[in-house]
Amino acid sequence: MAAAPVWSVDPRTGKRREQVATEATAQEVDTAVRAAHAARDALADRAVRAAFLRTAADELQAAGDALVEAADAETALGAPRLTGELARTCYQLRAFAALVDEGAFLDVVIDHPDDTATPPVPDLRRLKVPLGVVAVYAASNFPFAFSVPGGDTASALAAGCPVVVKAHPDHPALSALVAGVLRRAAARHGLPGGVLGLVHGFDAGLALIRHPLVAAAGFTGSVRGGRALFDEAVSRPVPIPFHGELGSLNPVVVTEAAAAERAAEIGAGLAGSMTLGVGQFCVKPGLVLVPAGAAGDALVDALADAVAAAAPGVLLDHRMRDAFAAGVAERAALPGVQAPVAPGADGEHEVRAGVLTVPAARLADGDGHAPLLEECFGPVTVVARYASDAEVTAVLSRLPGNLTATAQLSAEEAAGKGRGADLLAELTPLAGRVLVNGWPTGVAVAPAQHHGGPYPATTSTSTSVGATAVERWLRPVVHQNTPEALLPPELRDDNPLGLPRRFNGRLER
Repeated sequence: MAAAPVWSVDPRTGKRREQVATEATAQEVDTAVRAAHAARDALADRAVRAAFLRTAADELQAAGDALVEAADAETALGAPRLTGELARTCYQLRAFAALVDEGAFLDVVIDHPDDTATPPVPDLRRLKVPLGVVAVYAASNFPFAFSVPGGDTASALAAGCPVVVKAHPDHPALSALVAGVLRRAAARHGLPGGVLGLVHGFDAGLALIRHPLVAAAGFTGSVRGGRALFDEAVSRPVPIPFHGELGSLNPVVVTEAAAAERAAEIGAGLAGSMTLGVGQFCVKPGLVLVPAGAAGDALVDALADAVAAAAPGVLLDHRMRDAFAAGVAERAALPGVQAPVAPGADGEHEVRAGVLTVPAARLADGDGHAPLLEECFGPVTVVARYASDAEVTAVLSRLPGNLTATAQLSAEEAAGKGRGADLLAELTPLAGRVLVNGWPTGVAVAPAQHHGGPYPATTSTSTSVGATAVERWLRPVVHQNTPEALLPPELRDDNPLGLPRRFNGRLER
């Protein structure tokens, strides 16, 4: 049987643009993984891989116009959004290069022998080493930042791990172009092309997670797809770490005092956040608890006005469009649900943004409204109107893990008075990032960033954005009583590489 073709499709029309490749066979996946495995030693030199990451950023930037054009043709996300995303991706690559140069991520710890300790301490020297080949499953909604050159790939390469990417079917042509750019950057530093492999196809994704030489995996996508791969990863003869970002509702709680103080501002800000990128952000606020009463009414009115004014948009593919239309129809049909602005399909290719409202008591008592507590990918948010703080607590207690949780507080509450502290204490167990008087869309690339959360937001406690994302692809190794001549340079007393380290209990920089 001939291998299935891989087509690039225009989401604005649903028509095929070009055949990009064919789906990878099991043998082709094996070849890609073995090439990556063979490239491990080539990535061992930190100076080389830092230079590679910087060159990759430079090459992506130089090819920016062509890459953005290709990305827009396959995603309909628009040149302005994609240009910004590419810049973010290049910044992230350079940030990881700086991290590699610094070397603190190696977590070097040296303890000299101490016979007076109980029990006695031998000579112990610890550092972190790369796991090996990393499988990366690209996301649909960020064709640069969470795809072939994205955070999983950049952090794995920074750790010294070669990568094989399973391309997302929504942007296969762009994936091939970007993979070529990264391989050219690798070649400029004498690195083999195997440091970055690319395969297409559903079956190829399964073969990749099952391959015995794959040491870890990163995924961004749906709960269903991510959980299936997670189960494969942990049921292998040798289980491997699977760092998956699966889904998030990103709850927002607006206090009564905040609604009374700035209803119009909050309503407009919420509209901008939940319609950004046609609602296709993993941190879109999908459930908002708003007080009943006049202040809450004013907030909902401002939200509805802004959402009604939003232009129809194109989702990443027609399958997502159909799922959105079915999902909002199912939710709108539930008892007690109203639609101040009705979301749904618009014409043959677009969707309309919308707002659904429901009494919070319906969600608190589990009255058959479970779909309202699940992510709906696209431009819709559910506003739950609460009559008491107890209803807020009851609704929050029913939520699964999330990437983010947000509190909209009054000026007095933000100053430490009233309900602010108690609300943050309720939100913190639900999410990996807790915001006050902001909106969750937009994930800054910064050392302190955490993009993850309790399941099903993610399958691990790690982050996929920020400096500590590199830790996913490393494991600690201790050398005990190893002669100086046999130690790696990172663990020698004289510190020839000038690494930050903890030496006999003291932090050195």
